[in-house]
Amino acid sequence: MIRYAKLGLTFDLQAMQTELAVTGQDWQPHLNKYHYTGSWDVLALRSPGGDHKNIVPELMGKHSEYKDNVYMERFSSVRKLLSELHCPIMSVRFLNLKAGAVIKEHRDNELAFEKGEARLHFPVITNREVAFYCEQDRVFLQEGECWYLNANLPHRVSNNSKADRVHLVIDCTVNDWLKNMITSSDQIVYKKEQVDDNLLNMIKHLRFQNTEDSNKRADDLEKKVRILLSNSGNI
Repeated sequence: MIRYAKLGLTFDLQAMQTELAVTGQDWQPHLNKYHYTGSWDVLALRSPGGDHKNIVPELMGKHSEYKDNVYMERFSSVRKLLSELHCPIMSVRFLNLKAGAVIKEHRDNELAFEKGEARLHFPVITNREVAFYCEQDRVFLQEGECWYLNANLPHRVSNNSKADRVHLVIDCTVNDWLKNMITSSDQIVYKKEQVDDNLLNMIKHLRFQNTEDSNKRADDLEKKVRILLSNSGNI
């Protein structure tokens, strides 16, 4: 199981920040108030049925049609980014965790790559005092990057700074393009048991084949194992 991965996707950070600065007061408080303290606001650009007031994606397994809403027209930078994602797009939202706010540890049930849906985070406004944790690992998400984060695992966020933190969050349906984008990441972290049970056996099988291609694939997998062990403090 993949816990998180930094993806090789880019976007026009400056343009997106500029467009955000002129959106006005269209943000809505996040509905899951049990899961946070302080202010956590949402601006939906693509939502079930195209309703801009519908700020929470539907649970996996439901089949409402996601449509761009009236706010998408304000963000040419987001439209350009979406044109470069070659996979089905579900919800598209800006999430603003205000200064001093905390998202409590929680799980978004079934929202994971292995379950067929992936949540991508594009940090637009952030700083080093924002602490994002996936399970017990702190993940440093920097402006202009793209990260897949397994929302089905326990995660939490604290904005310990005096500035707002804004992410563009896109929920996607996993297809071959997105699968390759995530699994080919140079910065990918698996759950440790996944290494023990699957990756090491796969490496052993590839080494047994002893071909140029199989050895190269084994080298790539061993690199991922080293990243995982480094993050867990075992090397």
